[in-house]
Amino acid sequence: MTDNRPHHDLTGPTTTAPPLILGPSIGTSLAVWEPQLPALARAHRVLRWDLPGHGRSPAALLPADGSATIDELAALVLRLADDQGWERFAYAGISIGGAVGLYLAAHHPDRVSCLSVVCSSARFGDPAVWRERAALVRAEGTEAMVASRPGTWFSHRFAQSPVGAALIEDLRATDRAGYAACCDVLAAYDMTADLERIAAPTLVVAGRDDPATPPAHARRIADAVPGASLLEIAGAAHLAGVERPEAVTAALLAHLTSTAQPRPGDDASRHTTGMAVRRAVLGDAHVDRAVARTTPFTARFQDFITRYAWGEIWTGDGLDRRTRSCITLTALIAHGHDAELAMHIRAALTNGLTREEIGEVLLQSAIYCGVPAANSAFAAAQRVFDELDAERAADSDPGPAPDPDPGPDPDSDSDPDPDSDN
Repeated sequence: MTDNRPHHDLTGPTTTAPPLILGPSIGTSLAVWEPQLPALARAHRVLRWDLPGHGRSPAALLPADGSATIDELAALVLRLADDQGWERFAYAGISIGGAVGLYLAAHHPDRVSCLSVVCSSARFGDPAVWRERAALVRAEGTEAMVASRPGTWFSHRFAQSPVGAALIEDLRATDRAGYAACCDVLAAYDMTADLERIAAPTLVVAGRDDPATPPAHARRIADAVPGASLLEIAGAAHLAGVERPEAVTAALLAHLTSTAQPRPGDDASRHTTGMAVRRAVLGDAHVDRAVARTTPFTARFQDFITRYAWGEIWTGDGLDRRTRSCITLTALIAHGHDAELAMHIRAALTNGLTREEIGEVLLQSAIYCGVPAANSAFAAAQRVFDELDAERAADSDPGPAPDPDPGPDPDSDSDPDPDSDN
């Protein structure tokens, strides 16, 4: 690493694999992407980088006088891409790393082929708050931020896990000048007026329990970026990728694969894309159960729905997943498919619909599908909401130590037919 380059590492095939750059969150190192790295590096040449003063990057990459801006971080990323000879690359970033991605896609559209923004924002709140944080960390070091990370980055229970503890140690090791300079970047950052300029296919991911960049921030990005998709991850705070790694990994893989435009008729590509989208929407537990119970008799049907329902229809860029969920709920109500309705109510929440919006869909269906059908749908939705509330209450109990039992399968009561998941 030269003096004017961030520390970075490269993983994955070295020849024809498409490039992917991963940006971290403030207070973390490139290790924050460890849960996703094995899956992403199978088909991509992955470059992860450390923010100035974070991990092994020198703090001096950003000015220490309070003037640091997002374009300076973006320039560092472009320098790394140029070193690799990458004219275009896919980009995914968390929080400030996602902000870098938004800036690159808006101001250097010829460089970004595909964008994923995880738990980020077009504007990170009151600039004065970030100036105050910068002053605090310059005076007291990053230890001043440690106590507030459980409950912000992830749940208090997750903070007790080895992964959570390692991330806290990365924060402790972060250079105070580098962290403060990144706070200066966030204070000056505002992309709200530039989002409509972004042309790259964009996925926006939110953690439902994220207090730092709540789902409303993600929705504002998705509403403003033309054609963007929005995914809300249940049971995840600000570092959704470490707290719910399977869901975030599946979403990223689906987005990367779908935007790679596989050859028409390429069933293997459709199956790979479809499986990733299927997992992102329905959840790993449900899909794993369906796959495990596949028999020679049902195998062709499983392959069919994975390739065509999930690999083509659900993957299309003509509608976002929220809209597809609205349509799916209405169709299931109309045909009385109560078991699949409960499953897709959960999926609709994952796809970013609120409980209130689901209620509006059910109410609308009463007009066109009939009151009895809507009545059954409201009962099914209430059962799902009650189950989710019970699961959340169990997860929020701090307890004396992490519970090795993940609890009941969230689909166990709502989906009696394990192979019905289209």
